[in-house]
Amino acid sequence: EIPKARGQYVAQVVENRPLCRDHYRLVLRVDEFPPTRAGQFIQIACREVSDDDDSSREFDGGSAWAAKTHAADLDSPRALLRRPFSLAGRRDTRGGVELDIIHRVVGVGTAYLAQLQIGGWVGILGPLGNRFTLPPAQTQAILVGGGVGIPPMIYLAEHLAGRDAVAFCGATSRDLIPLEILGAGGAADQVEPTMAAGEFARRGIPAVLCTDDGSCGFAGLVTQALEKYLDRRSIKAIVYTCGPEGMMKRVAQIAGQRGLPAQIAVERAMACGMGTCQSCAIRVRRRPDDPAQGAGTWIYKLACTDGPVFRGDELLW
Repeated sequence: EIPKARGQYVAQVVENRPLCRDHYRLVLRVDEFPPTRAGQFIQIACREVSDDDDSSREFDGGSAWAAKTHAADLDSPRALLRRPFSLAGRRDTRGGVELDIIHRVVGVGTAYLAQLQIGGWVGILGPLGNRFTLPPAQTQAILVGGGVGIPPMIYLAEHLAGRDAVAFCGATSRDLIPLEILGAGGAADQVEPTMAAGEFARRGIPAVLCTDDGSCGFAGLVTQALEKYLDRRSIKAIVYTCGPEGMMKRVAQIAGQRGLPAQIAVERAMACGMGTCQSCAIRVRRRPDDPAQGAGTWIYKLACTDGPVFRGDELLW
Protein backbone atom coordinates (compact mmCIF):
# COMPACT_ATOMS: atom_id res chain seq x y z
CA GLU A 1 0.00 0.00 0.00
CA ILE A 2 1.15 3.52 -0.79
CA PRO A 3 1.06 5.99 2.13
CA LYS A 4 -1.45 8.80 1.85
CA ALA A 5 1.33 11.35 2.32
CA ARG A 6 1.43 14.37 0.04
CA GLY A 7 3.05 17.74 0.24
CA GLN A 8 4.06 20.95 -1.49
CA TYR A 9 7.52 21.05 -3.03
CA VAL A 10 9.65 23.40 -5.06
CA ALA A 11 11.16 21.39 -7.91
CA GLN A 12 14.06 22.24 -10.19
CA VAL A 13 13.85 21.82 -13.95
CA VAL A 14 16.55 19.40 -15.15
CA GLU A 15 15.16 18.81 -18.63
CA ASN A 16 12.56 20.47 -20.82
CA ARG A 17 12.64 19.44 -24.46
CA PRO A 18 10.13 19.09 -27.29
CA LEU A 19 9.07 15.56 -28.20
CA CYS A 20 6.89 16.34 -31.19
CA ARG A 21 4.54 19.11 -32.27
CA ASP A 22 3.17 20.87 -29.17
CA HIS A 23 4.42 18.17 -26.75
CA TYR A 24 7.22 18.55 -24.21
CA ARG A 25 9.03 16.26 -21.79
CA LEU A 26 9.54 18.11 -18.52
CA VAL A 27 11.77 16.52 -15.87
CA LEU A 28 11.53 17.95 -12.35
CA ARG A 29 13.89 17.14 -9.48
CA VAL A 30 13.15 17.40 -5.77
CA ASP A 31 15.32 16.37 -2.83
CA GLU A 32 12.69 13.89 -1.66
CA PHE A 33 9.20 12.84 -2.67
CA PRO A 34 6.71 10.30 -1.25
CA PRO A 35 6.35 6.89 -2.94
CA THR A 36 4.36 6.93 -6.19
CA ARG A 37 2.81 4.44 -8.60
CA ALA A 38 1.43 4.59 -12.13
CA GLY A 39 -1.92 6.35 -12.33
CA GLN A 40 -1.08 9.02 -9.76
CA PHE A 41 -0.60 12.66 -10.67
CA ILE A 42 0.78 15.95 -9.41
CA GLN A 43 -0.53 19.51 -9.52
CA ILE A 44 1.90 22.04 -11.02
CA ALA A 45 1.77 25.79 -10.38
CA CYS A 46 2.31 27.19 -13.88
CA ARG A 47 3.69 30.51 -12.65
CA GLU A 48 6.85 31.88 -11.11
CA VAL A 49 7.90 30.81 -7.65
CA SER A 50 8.71 33.87 -5.52
CA ASP A 51 8.25 35.25 -2.05
CA ASP A 52 5.73 37.89 -3.07
CA ASP A 53 3.66 35.50 -5.18
CA ASP A 54 3.29 32.54 -2.84
CA SER A 55 0.38 30.28 -3.81
CA SER A 56 0.47 28.61 -0.37
CA ARG A 57 -0.71 31.84 1.31
CA GLU A 58 -4.36 32.68 1.70
CA PHE A 59 -5.81 35.58 -0.24
CA ASP A 60 -6.59 38.62 1.90
CA GLY A 61 -8.72 41.12 0.04
CA GLY A 62 -7.44 44.01 2.16
CA SER A 63 -3.71 43.33 1.98
CA ALA A 64 -1.20 45.02 -0.27
CA TRP A 65 0.10 41.56 -1.22
CA ALA A 66 -3.32 40.45 -2.46
CA ALA A 67 -3.81 43.67 -4.40
CA LYS A 68 -0.43 43.19 -6.07
CA THR A 69 -1.22 39.56 -6.89
CA HIS A 70 -4.60 40.37 -8.40
CA ALA A 71 -3.11 43.23 -10.39
CA ALA A 72 -0.46 40.93 -11.84
CA ASP A 73 -3.12 38.43 -12.89
CA LEU A 74 -5.07 41.18 -14.65
CA ASP A 75 -2.06 42.79 -16.33
CA SER A 76 -1.03 39.65 -18.23
CA PRO A 77 -2.42 36.15 -18.76
CA ARG A 78 -1.28 33.86 -15.96
CA ALA A 79 -2.42 30.52 -14.63
CA LEU A 80 -3.86 31.21 -11.21
CA LEU A 81 -4.78 27.59 -10.46
CA ARG A 82 -2.46 24.58 -10.55
CA ARG A 83 -2.78 22.16 -13.44
CA PRO A 84 -2.97 18.34 -13.00
CA PHE A 85 -0.45 16.13 -14.83
CA SER A 86 -0.11 12.35 -14.75
CA LEU A 87 3.31 11.00 -13.87
CA ALA A 88 5.10 9.59 -16.91
CA GLY A 89 8.01 8.22 -14.89
CA ARG A 90 10.11 8.47 -11.78
CA ARG A 91 13.77 7.91 -10.89
CA ASP A 92 15.21 7.85 -7.38
CA THR A 93 18.83 8.99 -7.71
CA ARG A 94 21.60 10.00 -5.33
CA GLY A 95 20.82 13.62 -6.21
CA GLY A 96 17.13 13.37 -5.42
CA VAL A 97 13.89 12.25 -7.07
CA GLU A 98 13.25 12.98 -10.75
CA LEU A 99 9.64 13.15 -11.97
CA ASP A 100 8.76 12.95 -15.67
CA ILE A 101 5.88 14.99 -17.06
CA ILE A 102 4.76 14.94 -20.70
CA HIS A 103 2.35 17.69 -21.67
CA ARG A 104 0.87 19.36 -24.73
CA VAL A 105 0.68 23.13 -25.07
CA VAL A 106 -3.03 23.98 -25.14
CA GLY A 107 -3.31 27.12 -23.01
CA VAL A 108 -1.58 29.68 -20.85
CA GLY A 109 -0.53 27.17 -18.18
CA THR A 110 1.15 24.66 -20.49
CA ALA A 111 2.63 27.49 -22.57
CA TYR A 112 4.35 28.66 -19.39
CA LEU A 113 5.73 25.17 -18.74
CA ALA A 114 7.05 24.92 -22.30
CA GLN A 115 9.28 27.98 -21.83
CA LEU A 116 10.84 26.88 -18.53
CA GLN A 117 14.64 26.79 -18.64
CA ILE A 118 16.94 24.17 -17.13
CA GLY A 119 17.79 25.29 -13.62
CA GLY A 120 14.46 27.04 -13.17
CA TRP A 121 12.03 26.31 -10.37
CA VAL A 122 8.39 25.33 -10.23
CA GLY A 123 5.96 24.61 -7.40
CA ILE A 124 4.30 21.17 -7.28
CA LEU A 125 1.77 19.41 -5.06
CA GLY A 126 1.57 15.64 -4.73
CA PRO A 127 1.51 12.78 -5.11
CA LEU A 128 -2.25 12.72 -5.62
CA GLY A 129 -4.93 10.20 -6.52
CA ASN A 130 -5.02 6.41 -6.55
CA ARG A 131 -3.14 4.12 -8.91
CA PHE A 132 -3.45 1.24 -11.34
CA THR A 133 -3.58 -2.26 -9.88
CA LEU A 134 -1.12 -4.60 -11.57
CA PRO A 135 -2.47 -7.76 -13.21
CA PRO A 136 -2.17 -11.15 -11.52
CA ALA A 137 0.13 -13.83 -12.88
CA GLN A 138 -0.68 -15.35 -16.28
CA THR A 139 -2.72 -12.27 -17.23
CA GLN A 140 -1.73 -9.98 -20.06
CA ALA A 141 -1.72 -6.22 -19.51
CA ILE A 142 -3.08 -4.26 -22.47
CA LEU A 143 -2.16 -0.58 -22.27
CA VAL A 144 -4.21 1.84 -24.40
CA GLY A 145 -3.17 5.48 -24.49
CA GLY A 146 -4.43 8.34 -26.62
CA GLY A 147 -2.56 11.64 -27.01
CA VAL A 148 -1.67 13.07 -23.61
CA GLY A 149 -3.13 9.89 -22.10
CA ILE A 150 0.02 8.06 -23.21
CA PRO A 151 2.29 9.32 -20.35
CA PRO A 152 0.69 7.28 -17.53
CA MET A 153 0.94 4.22 -19.78
CA ILE A 154 4.71 4.80 -19.99
CA TYR A 155 4.95 4.88 -16.19
CA LEU A 156 2.78 1.77 -15.95
CA ALA A 157 5.13 0.04 -18.38
CA GLU A 158 7.96 0.56 -15.87
CA HIS A 159 6.08 -1.60 -13.36
CA LEU A 160 5.32 -4.22 -16.01
CA ALA A 161 8.86 -4.77 -17.28
CA GLY A 162 9.47 -8.49 -17.77
CA ARG A 163 5.74 -9.30 -17.69
CA ASP A 164 3.28 -10.12 -20.46
CA ALA A 165 2.13 -6.74 -21.77
CA VAL A 166 1.36 -4.90 -25.01
CA ALA A 167 0.66 -1.23 -25.69
CA PHE A 168 -1.60 0.60 -28.14
CA CYS A 169 -0.84 4.28 -28.64
CA GLY A 170 -2.96 6.60 -30.74
CA ALA A 171 -2.75 10.16 -32.03
CA THR A 172 -4.23 12.26 -34.80
CA SER A 173 -1.02 12.22 -36.85
CA ARG A 174 2.64 11.15 -36.62
CA ASP A 175 3.81 14.61 -35.47
CA LEU A 176 1.49 14.40 -32.43
CA ILE A 177 2.82 11.07 -31.07
CA PRO A 178 4.84 11.94 -27.91
CA LEU A 179 7.05 8.88 -28.25
CA GLU A 180 10.36 7.83 -29.77
CA ILE A 181 9.22 6.20 -33.02
CA LEU A 182 11.53 3.41 -34.18
CA GLY A 183 11.62 2.85 -37.92
CA ALA A 184 8.43 3.39 -39.88
CA GLY A 185 6.25 2.71 -36.85
CA GLY A 186 4.41 -0.22 -38.44
CA ALA A 187 2.20 -0.96 -41.43
CA ALA A 188 -1.16 0.70 -42.07
CA ASP A 189 -3.06 -2.55 -41.46
CA GLN A 190 -0.83 -3.98 -38.72
CA VAL A 191 -2.33 -4.69 -35.31
CA GLU A 192 0.32 -7.13 -34.11
CA PRO A 193 2.54 -5.30 -31.57
CA THR A 194 6.20 -4.66 -32.47
CA MET A 195 9.07 -2.80 -30.87
CA ALA A 196 7.99 0.39 -32.64
CA ALA A 197 7.92 2.72 -29.62
CA GLY A 198 11.20 3.30 -27.81
CA GLU A 199 9.72 4.05 -24.39
CA PHE A 200 7.92 0.68 -24.35
CA ALA A 201 10.56 -1.29 -26.26
CA ARG A 202 13.20 -0.46 -23.64
CA ARG A 203 10.98 -2.23 -21.12
CA GLY A 204 10.46 -5.24 -23.38
CA ILE A 205 6.88 -4.28 -24.24
CA PRO A 206 5.78 -4.33 -27.90
CA ALA A 207 3.42 -1.64 -29.12
CA VAL A 208 1.04 -0.72 -31.92
CA LEU A 209 1.21 2.90 -33.06
CA CYS A 210 -2.00 4.28 -34.56
CA THR A 211 -2.79 7.53 -36.35
CA ASP A 212 -6.17 8.78 -37.51
CA ASP A 213 -4.71 9.98 -40.82
CA GLY A 214 -2.51 6.94 -41.43
CA SER A 215 0.74 8.91 -41.32
CA CYS A 216 2.33 6.41 -38.90
CA GLY A 217 1.53 2.81 -38.06
CA PHE A 218 -2.05 1.51 -38.11
CA ALA A 219 -4.35 3.74 -40.15
CA GLY A 220 -7.37 4.40 -37.97
CA LEU A 221 -8.48 4.85 -34.40
CA VAL A 222 -6.54 3.16 -31.62
CA THR A 223 -9.80 1.52 -30.50
CA GLN A 224 -10.18 -0.07 -33.94
CA ALA A 225 -6.69 -1.56 -33.67
CA LEU A 226 -7.45 -2.82 -30.17
CA GLU A 227 -10.68 -4.47 -31.34
CA LYS A 228 -8.95 -6.23 -34.25
CA TYR A 229 -6.16 -7.40 -31.96
CA LEU A 230 -8.63 -8.94 -29.48
CA ASP A 231 -10.75 -10.50 -32.22
CA ARG A 232 -7.75 -12.56 -33.34
CA ARG A 233 -7.11 -14.22 -30.00
CA SER A 234 -8.74 -15.47 -26.82
CA ILE A 235 -6.70 -14.30 -23.85
CA LYS A 236 -6.90 -13.56 -20.18
CA ALA A 237 -6.11 -9.86 -19.87
CA ILE A 238 -6.72 -6.57 -18.09
CA VAL A 239 -7.10 -3.41 -20.13
CA TYR A 240 -5.61 -0.14 -18.86
CA THR A 241 -6.42 3.14 -20.56
CA CYS A 242 -6.11 6.92 -20.44
CA GLY A 243 -6.88 9.54 -23.07
CA PRO A 244 -9.84 11.40 -24.60
CA GLU A 245 -13.13 10.51 -22.96
CA GLY A 246 -14.71 9.18 -26.17
CA MET A 247 -11.75 6.86 -26.65
CA MET A 248 -11.85 5.59 -23.06
CA LYS A 249 -15.60 4.98 -23.26
CA ARG A 250 -15.12 2.85 -26.37
CA VAL A 251 -12.21 0.97 -24.75
CA ALA A 252 -14.45 0.16 -21.78
CA GLN A 253 -17.14 -1.11 -24.15
CA ILE A 254 -14.70 -3.29 -26.10
CA ALA A 255 -13.32 -4.78 -22.88
CA GLY A 256 -16.77 -5.31 -21.37
CA GLN A 257 -18.08 -7.08 -24.48
CA ARG A 258 -15.25 -9.60 -24.12
CA GLY A 259 -15.52 -10.04 -20.38
CA LEU A 260 -12.20 -8.29 -19.75
CA PRO A 261 -11.80 -6.01 -16.73
CA ALA A 262 -10.68 -2.45 -17.48
CA GLN A 263 -8.99 0.21 -15.37
CA ILE A 264 -9.56 3.74 -16.62
CA ALA A 265 -7.64 6.85 -15.59
CA VAL A 266 -10.15 9.63 -16.20
CA GLU A 267 -9.17 13.16 -17.12
CA ARG A 268 -10.93 16.07 -15.46
CA ALA A 269 -10.20 19.73 -14.82
CA MET A 270 -9.03 19.92 -11.21
CA ALA A 271 -8.62 23.13 -9.27
CA CYS A 272 -7.18 21.64 -6.08
CA GLY A 273 -6.50 17.91 -6.60
CA MET A 274 -7.32 17.17 -2.95
CA GLY A 275 -11.11 16.85 -2.86
CA THR A 276 -11.77 20.34 -1.55
CA CYS A 277 -13.14 22.26 -4.52
CA GLN A 278 -15.45 19.44 -5.80
CA SER A 279 -14.76 20.52 -9.41
CA CYS A 280 -13.93 17.05 -10.76
CA ALA A 281 -17.12 15.16 -9.89
CA ILE A 282 -17.87 12.09 -11.99
CA ARG A 283 -20.87 9.75 -11.97
CA VAL A 284 -20.37 6.11 -11.03
CA ARG A 285 -22.66 3.17 -10.38
CA ARG A 286 -23.53 2.67 -6.75
CA ARG A 287 -22.21 -0.56 -5.26
CA PRO A 288 -24.35 -2.37 -2.68
CA ASP A 289 -21.60 -1.94 -0.08
CA ASP A 290 -20.92 1.74 -0.87
CA PRO A 291 -21.10 3.85 2.32
CA ALA A 292 -22.20 7.00 0.43
CA GLN A 293 -25.54 8.34 1.59
CA GLY A 294 -28.64 8.77 -0.56
CA ALA A 295 -30.86 6.64 -2.73
CA GLY A 296 -30.62 5.73 -6.39
CA THR A 297 -28.46 3.62 -8.64
CA TRP A 298 -25.60 6.11 -9.03
CA ILE A 299 -23.55 8.55 -6.99
CA TYR A 300 -20.95 11.23 -7.58
CA LYS A 301 -17.30 10.57 -6.83
CA LEU A 302 -14.25 12.77 -7.21
CA ALA A 303 -11.66 12.06 -9.89
CA CYS A 304 -8.89 13.53 -7.72
CA THR A 305 -9.36 11.50 -4.52
CA ASP A 306 -11.60 8.53 -5.42
CA GLY A 307 -9.74 8.27 -8.74
CA PRO A 308 -8.41 9.09 -11.17
CA VAL A 309 -8.39 5.32 -11.77
CA PHE A 310 -11.85 3.70 -11.88
CA ARG A 311 -13.11 0.33 -13.02
CA GLY A 312 -14.53 0.38 -16.51
CA ASP A 313 -17.83 -1.16 -15.41
CA GLU A 314 -18.53 1.46 -12.74
CA LEU A 315 -18.28 4.65 -14.79
CA LEU A 316 -21.43 6.30 -16.12
CA TRP A 317 -20.26 8.28 -19.13
